Order: sequence, then C-alpha cells, then structure tokens
Amino acid sequence: MTEHSAPRIAAQTSAAQTSAEPSSAEPSSAEPKRLIRWGILATGGIAHAFTGDLVKNGHSVQAVGSRSAGAADAFAAEFGIPTAHGSYEALVADPQVDVVYVATPHPFHEGNARLALEAGKHVVIEKAFALNAREARAIVDLAASKNLLVMEAMWTRFLPHMVRIREIIAAGTLGDVHTLIADHCQNLPAEPAHRLNSLALGGGALLDLGIYPISFASSLLGVPESIVASATFKPTGADAQVATIFRYPGGAIASTLSASDTLGPNTAVILGTLGRIEIDAVWYAPTTFRVYSASNDLLETFVTGHLSGRGMYFEAQEAERLIRAGQVSSAVMPAEETVAIMQSLDAVRAQIGLRYPGE
Repeated sequence: MTEHSAPRIAAQTSAAQTSAEPSSAEPSSAEPKRLIRWGILATGGIAHAFTGDLVKNGHSVQAVGSRSAGAADAFAAEFGIPTAHGSYEALVADPQVDVVYVATPHPFHEGNARLALEAGKHVVIEKAFALNAREARAIVDLAASKNLLVMEAMWTRFLPHMVRIREIIAAGTLGDVHTLIADHCQNLPAEPAHRLNSLALGGGALLDLGIYPISFASSLLGVPESIVASATFKPTGADAQVATIFRYPGGAIASTLSASDTLGPNTAVILGTLGRIEIDAVWYAPTTFRVYSASNDLLETFVTGHLSGRGMYFEAQEAERLIRAGQVSSAVMPAEETVAIMQSLDAVRAQIGLRYPGE
C-alpha cells in the first residue's frame, strides 16, 4: 500500500512525442451521470491519498468509517465528508454509500470486503488485494454471487502512460514481448513495531512493494509457468528484499526486485523482438517513457501531462463507469487476474519460506 510521488522528468526530443492530459473515463453526454457515492473504510495513509484524489477531481465521498469515532470525525473534517461513522459496520450500512474503498492492512481485507459485500456495496480493495489467494478467491466469489463489483485498487494500470504502453504493444510496435525488468525499492521505516515490518499485519516488501512489478508482469505476460524466488529478511521475520524470475509459456521472462530497506532506481524496461520501452522513475506513478526500435532508433517519447493529484482518481473513474454500466469486473484489472496474481505471490512466499500468522 506504499506509494511515493514521481519526480518530474524533462521530455527528450524524438520523432514522435506524446503528452497525455487527464480525461474522463466516460464519454460526455447530455444526460447527467448517475452519482456514485464513495465510503472510505479506514483512515490511514493510503486512505488519505485516495480520498484526496477523489475530492480534488470532483468525485462524491459520502462517508468515512473507522474503528475510532474520533479518527472518523477528523478524517471527515479534513476532506469535507458529510458523514463520519465510528465503526465499519455503520459505514457499510449507510444507505447513502454505493461503493466502499477498503484501505485497511492486508490481513483485514477479506473480512472488511465481506462486510461491505454482505451489505450490498460494491468494493474497491487496496493492493495487495488480500493476504493470500484463498482469501482473494473467497472475496471474488462472494462478489460474483451478489452481482457486485469487486476491483483491486492497482492504480498504476489506469495511469495515462500505462494506457499508452498498452496501445503501443497492441499495435505490434515491439513485436513479441519477451522480457520485463522492473524494480520497486524504497527505504521505508525500519522500526520493528511499524506495520511494514509486522508479519501479523502482512508487512514486508512483497505485498507492499513487490505487488507492483509482479502485477505489471501479469498484465503483460499472463500467468507464469514457473517461478524462482529468493529473499532476505528483517529481524521481525518480514521480508526485506525479494527477487523473482517468472518464466512464461513460449519463453518470455519477467525479472523483478522489491526491497523495503534501500532506495532503488524504480525503473522498468519492456523488451520485444522489434523494440523496447524504457519507463523512467518512478515507473508505477505518473512519469515518462521512450520507445526504441530494434536498431535503437527513438520512435516515441511519452510525457504525462499535468494531473490534478496523484493519479489515483483514474481507478475511481473506472469503478464508477463499471457500476453505472452494471458491470462487475474491470477489463483493465479483472477480478480473476487478481486471484491469479495472489496465487503467484503465494508461490513466491512458498519458495522463500514466508508465512503469515494464522495461515
């Protein structure tokens, strides 16, 4: 659930330069759109980031819920939210809430999502989606049984530069994509009591940081046929560094590194038979990239235009579009793919010997 702002990088001159500005996920219409009202479940750092983006971009945040009435009141006052609830149960029971954003630590996602789904609310769940694939499967199946939207809040997939990258790959500019190299390395708090270092709270590099490049690999290459992983650990038992090599049918390979104890370049490279894409730091946040041919000619430089906020509102636009259309899974972040990604994370943990309490 940890994110950091991307530095602004100057564009390079190229044969083609593209700049994307934020735009609505839905076409304009003379008919007013149905208002989709958000409920924010929990009041931690990621909830602040997401809610801030919603408010800045005109989305309706109707209510917030916390285990502490004081925390809920303070959060509501900060963002001008009409209703504050002193329990999660009260939040999901609020008839003015259409969709609940689950922003608690990983081990609580299944229970919190189940609470919202049983109350008839759509859910968007912060990444990593759950603690393991079993929990992810249970959430997705429950949502399907109730015909409700469930979507992992993998905001990176909805950013303008990632939209353009998918277009370039679909157009065949890279030929056959056969390699991804990506890292996500941060120098995060080292205190043993911090959530990020607590196994009981799902802390560690894999679920907080590794989810980004592993999800990126999934979006490009699908489900791996084999996984090799290695890790180092902190004194608390939480994973400090995790390196993975995923191999896919046909021979494609994804290499990822995640670490919570050191700052890395946080760049990514996609290699294909006809060219490559080099994504600048921070690759998973709004940034720039360049496209090269196999002969190293610069084909395109993409520069993300000005965004109002961090860019997390794009995933909210997608969720609202789906709800209005009566759809229950996103083609950009499908619920079934989320389960498959959690299966890959489980396989990585099995190799490095990482288990969470209660599993």
